[in-house]
Amino acid sequence: MPQLNPAPWFAILVFSWLIFLTIIPSKVLKHIFNNEPKTLNVTKPKTEPWNWPWH
Repeated sequence: MPQLNPAPWFAILVFSWLIFLTIIPSKVLKHIFNNEPKTLNVTKPKTEPWNWPWH
């Protein structure tokens, strides 16, 4: 049964992981977003108490 021979399958596994860990991350990190995220305003708005007549 040829599928029990680990030599070709192990080499394919190692080479595919080498590609995944070397080539693909560099391509993903070079990606530029079209719209850069803007920083939100850090100051909180001033809230006033709500005066509601509870009758």
